[in-house]
Amino acid sequence: MRTLIKDIIKKEGEIVELSGWVSVRRDHGKLIFIDLRDRSGMTQVVFLPGNAEAHKTAEEIRPEWVVKIKGSVNRRPDNMVNKDMETGEFEIEALEIEILNKAETPPIEIQNDGYEIGEEIRMKYRYLDLRRNRLQKNIRKRAKIMSFVRSFLEKNDFIEIETPILTKSTPEGARDYLVPSRVYPGKFYALPQSPQQYKQLLMVGGMEKYFQMAKCFRDEDTRGDRQPEFTQLDMEMSFVEMKDVMELNENLLVEIIEKFYPEKKIQEKPFPVITYKEAMEKYGTDRPDLRKDKSDSSLLAFCWVVDFPFFEKTEEGGWTFTHNPFSAPKPEFINDLLDKKDIGKILTTQYDVALNGIEVGGGSIRNHKPEALLSTLEIIGIDKEKAEKNFGHMLEAFKYGTPPHGGIAWGFDRFIMLLEGEPNIREVMAFPKTGDGRDLMMEAPSEAEEKQLKELKIKFGS
Repeated sequence: MRTLIKDIIKKEGEIVELSGWVSVRRDHGKLIFIDLRDRSGMTQVVFLPGNAEAHKTAEEIRPEWVVKIKGSVNRRPDNMVNKDMETGEFEIEALEIEILNKAETPPIEIQNDGYEIGEEIRMKYRYLDLRRNRLQKNIRKRAKIMSFVRSFLEKNDFIEIETPILTKSTPEGARDYLVPSRVYPGKFYALPQSPQQYKQLLMVGGMEKYFQMAKCFRDEDTRGDRQPEFTQLDMEMSFVEMKDVMELNENLLVEIIEKFYPEKKIQEKPFPVITYKEAMEKYGTDRPDLRKDKSDSSLLAFCWVVDFPFFEKTEEGGWTFTHNPFSAPKPEFINDLLDKKDIGKILTTQYDVALNGIEVGGGSIRNHKPEALLSTLEIIGIDKEKAEKNFGHMLEAFKYGTPPHGGIAWGFDRFIMLLEGEPNIREVMAFPKTGDGRDLMMEAPSEAEEKQLKELKIKFGS
């Protein structure tokens, strides 16, 4: 039975069977050493001339070969202990070795952090890039945090619900990715920019507390903390006020830090709450970096920003929303919204949480009455006819006893990036796109075959 490398520290003197990749091979003449790694760690394996068959095979093996080794767990002499390795007090004396698969020389170095390697080649060989310790650590930590979040929310009576990936294109801010329908030529699905409408409809459906780790898609220019597809921690709650959503999320953020990053310090608890006006006047940004010592990489300064303007002027002189059209105004501004007056002074119930100068989450209390949503849409230039076409399902749903509700979404990739101290979100995603939105490993986007285009009734002009 296979033993994980990390467990050999409990098996001194025993015979174990290990399987993994050869990281390094060192030939000292009579003695041959390899560093063997698996998902749990790394250990040194020594091949002695006395075990002639295993020694002969060890002469052949090279880095990144996949092998199975049977051997004895021995304690190293004190002067030979490797303090940089979790298993450094032990080594494996190989008795048998089986080559499970050979490997060509990797086109990229994977024994270091990889920061010095160009993005293009790293993304092309991402399956090799993922073998490096840094990415193994990032992806595994991400998974543990995701599992913890699920457990936390389930304990707080949330239900995890998956919402559709094929949906309807509606004007929500960013550009949609469109998916042509073969069955209905000339018509298109859209990939969701977020589950915003579905999660509100779940509140209409009486689910009351929803969350999911949602895949979101936005056809916009990429940058270090953006990707064409990304993961949101998305949640929505009925019968809540701003303080309820903020308190729950703050507790979750604090528990994540305390459990997974005990070496880091949260500068201030509870998180400071500042208004948009204060943030802009004092810091010149709505996601201020409040760290008292910006050279301290272990210092985490969270803050909430509230009282955002609901609307802002467009270049054409009209109005657009600052966050999304589904937010509710602060209660004292509801009549101004319905009457469409003093539009520039209307404040919304939006609340954003920033960490060290980067927004990691944002949400709001929502419009839950059809007349309020319709008024919002009209202010931003969507007349009643167009509103019915694009958002008729929401306006209709809100007629049937919709509870007051609100929620929030975290940029989950961005959050993990910050905690891991990485320069961009590609370092915490298994298979990201390049900075310009390409998948070099799969060679996507790619051209479709003529047969596919004909089935979809798609024709390109000359």
